[in-house]
Amino acid sequence: MSTLKTTAISLGVMITLGMAAHAQPSAKRYEAYQRTPSPPTPADSSLAMPAYVMAAVANPARPDEDRARDHDRKPAEVVAFAGVKPGDTIVDLIPGGGYFSRIFDTVVGPHGQVVAFVPQALAKASPAAVTAAQAIPKGPYSNVKVVVEPFSDLTSHGPLDVVWTSDNYHDLHNPSLPPTTALMMDRLIFSALKPGGVFIVEDHAAEPGAGLRDTGTLHRISQSAVREEVESAGFVFDGESQVLHNAADDHTKKVYDPAIRGHTDQFVLKFKKPT
Repeated sequence: MSTLKTTAISLGVMITLGMAAHAQPSAKRYEAYQRTPSPPTPADSSLAMPAYVMAAVANPARPDEDRARDHDRKPAEVVAFAGVKPGDTIVDLIPGGGYFSRIFDTVVGPHGQVVAFVPQALAKASPAAVTAAQAIPKGPYSNVKVVVEPFSDLTSHGPLDVVWTSDNYHDLHNPSLPPTTALMMDRLIFSALKPGGVFIVEDHAAEPGAGLRDTGTLHRISQSAVREEVESAGFVFDGESQVLHNAADDHTKKVYDPAIRGHTDQFVLKFKKPT
């Protein structure tokens, strides 16, 4: 058995145990929810907005629940930053209710593919994750393929142009999981991407210097901790977007706290597999 295959199997077992211990008691984590109003955030003026990204965000087929979240999630800015383009093959890793999967579907078009990837371990720990994902391809979003598979199958969908994960990376550092869990996943993603492929990590920011301290309590993680870990898997850091930065977030509240839920201070990091 190859080292990569053994790593993937081990990762699946570890995440099953960790997710089971930390799964939310309801499906709310994987359902659209009403976000509280947030203070205005200046758009990232350095980003060029491709017409296909703007068209995907403006698509009238998008659910009203998704549109209601656009003010906070800045989808045009972050998708443009990621460089997702027509014809790409992209994995939306742990897609939740499909907010980004539906946008990706329109961006990549008929010559691309969106794989909404629900790790088998997560499906066992929280069936709500599968229920939410299975609703994504309805209507015009037939280009989204929902899969529930072990991490070891990630490479079967490649070589990939983009792997994207939004507000999930911190969970790989839950205290019940071995400390190498996230790094093992990073290495599998690195293997699945084509040379020059991109790995995007969007997550809730912890206060400066917190490192991994708040991953299992506040559901936050330090940007520097993510960078160090992902780069150690072989990736090259390729920039960050601050379009989701919120200076009003003091980083002391749990991300589900009604006072901050939906508009936490977040970072968006781009990593590349060297060519």
